[in-house]
Amino acid sequence: MKEKLVVIVGPTAVGKTALSIEIAKKFNGEVISGDSMQIYRGLDIGTAKVTEAEKEGILHYMIDILDPTESFSVADFQQRVQDNIDTIQHKNKLPIIAGGTGLYIQSVLYDYQFAVSERSGEYHKQIESEIEREGIDSVYQRLNRVDPLQAEKIHPNNHRRLIRALEVYDRTGMTMTEYQQKQQEESRFDFRIVGLQMDRELLYERINKRVDQMVEAGLIVEVKRLYQNGLENTQAMRGIGYKEILPYLKGEQSLEEAIDTLKRNSRRFAKRQYTWFKNKMPVDWYSITLETKNQVFQNILTDLEGFYKET
Repeated sequence: MKEKLVVIVGPTAVGKTALSIEIAKKFNGEVISGDSMQIYRGLDIGTAKVTEAEKEGILHYMIDILDPTESFSVADFQQRVQDNIDTIQHKNKLPIIAGGTGLYIQSVLYDYQFAVSERSGEYHKQIESEIEREGIDSVYQRLNRVDPLQAEKIHPNNHRRLIRALEVYDRTGMTMTEYQQKQQEESRFDFRIVGLQMDRELLYERINKRVDQMVEAGLIVEVKRLYQNGLENTQAMRGIGYKEILPYLKGEQSLEEAIDTLKRNSRRFAKRQYTWFKNKMPVDWYSITLETKNQVFQNILTDLEGFYKET
């Protein structure tokens, strides 16, 4: 029998954290953060990290597990989350993944194999040198010869994806197309994906308000501390909520410009999240407003009751 798993997705600021707590209380669950930034200690305000009060006593995983100097890949996420799921299930509790990037969630649900996907900086430099010597067309045509289907998907100017596709082939003998086709289509979990959606104008208003609240809560001080500790070029500081504040701290932008950029990037990210989940995954969508939130949450709990009791 497959293990039960609930996943909550949707754009930023739509209410995923609050829903995850309600589901955990109702079905004896524990929550796994699907956010690739909340893993970092000291990145609290900009990641909208769940507070102890908001947890309401529910145990959370994948929060504050790394220092900001450490890098973290989708393969790392997959392994840790799958281990967390096993831990929760061994306690006879329901694992709930709240939020997250689409690919990260997909990697957990479908057990993507990443053994061949470790990137090599040396290989990247080698192909970049080849591009400089021989031109992009020569390198692109090499990919076109070995993996024409992948070449169709990649613009010649997208060096990163082009090099990635060649690296997989050169290091494994398997094309990226073959590699993707071999990914397991059947999930080991009996899962339900609950998606929250909101009128775009209302959502954008909530995102803008959230950014203002982050600034009031000390976001600038948080980013300044990280910047002064020499973390500017780390993976952690490339996340939304941090990279936008750096130009202000370096005297390249006004605070108002930096905040406007953060709001714009947050809105764009929300749109990308929504589009990805709409197109890529089997999500049960629920539309909410501020007025209907409690009723919609109750509807979701009722719908999940049947899923939870299925044998």
